[in-house]
Amino acid sequence: MDSAVNRAHALDEALNRHYAPEDVSARILHSLRAAGLDPEHLTRDDAALFDEFHGGGRESTRAVARAIALAPGTRVLDIGCGIGGPARTLTAECGAVVTGVDLTHEFITAAVMLSERVGMGGQIEFLQGSALDLPVPDASFDLVWSQNMLMNLPDKPQFAREVARVLKPGGRCAIEAVVAGEGGDILYPCFWASEAALSFVPTAVELRAAFAQADMTETHWQDNTSKVLAHAQRRLAGLERSDGPALGIGVLVPDRVTEKTRNGLRNNEEGRTAAIQAVWQKAPAEIGGV
Repeated sequence: MDSAVNRAHALDEALNRHYAPEDVSARILHSLRAAGLDPEHLTRDDAALFDEFHGGGRESTRAVARAIALAPGTRVLDIGCGIGGPARTLTAECGAVVTGVDLTHEFITAAVMLSERVGMGGQIEFLQGSALDLPVPDASFDLVWSQNMLMNLPDKPQFAREVARVLKPGGRCAIEAVVAGEGGDILYPCFWASEAALSFVPTAVELRAAFAQADMTETHWQDNTSKVLAHAQRRLAGLERSDGPALGIGVLVPDRVTEKTRNGLRNNEEGRTAAIQAVWQKAPAEIGGV
């Protein structure tokens, strides 16, 4: 292996350790039982208390789906799918046909397990793989979907090229992402990185340039920081209550969860980071083309 491949492999392994230092499925099942729920009779609403890891939770997923008028039958690739919460929402509520990809092995195992336990086994395909080398064919999806995973990708132009590769002509990419602000250095640990070495937060200029270089046209850009802040404030309040919920973000974050929540809140409050929603579109096929 050359040095670049070695570095990429080391980063992949470090991210797997960051997100899943232990058996995620076992942790989820233990947490469900501790909360008085029967894992054999689980609903999507039960799982929604923790299975949408990104900043806005399920309501944010629904908001993006509404904004792009996601239609039944749309073939969706969810990059950075985590344990499958957004993929299940898009399948159950929008009728989308979803494939989820995540770098973290334990997340993919948990995504399959939870889908089966909420009665959606086999409805969603989950694949382990890198967002920089997606394990799917060219021009195979109508929509690429991604929520809060770009912060762990060192090569945004390669990500945008992969998005363009897997989209059909005229297909779209809808993302939620954290971008760098002008309020100073990002505070760590936070949910996507325990230290700066795992963090690759782009500026808005860098992110937009990456998609422009991949010949993707921006059709929507919205600052969503205020909504993410409100969700984080509710999350922190629950964590700080002595009688706080047994289920929540702590199901997936086994260490320093309150500190990470506080830092995420401060990063957005102090302008160190911002939360955005954006949509890009691939050019349609030329008339008379293949």
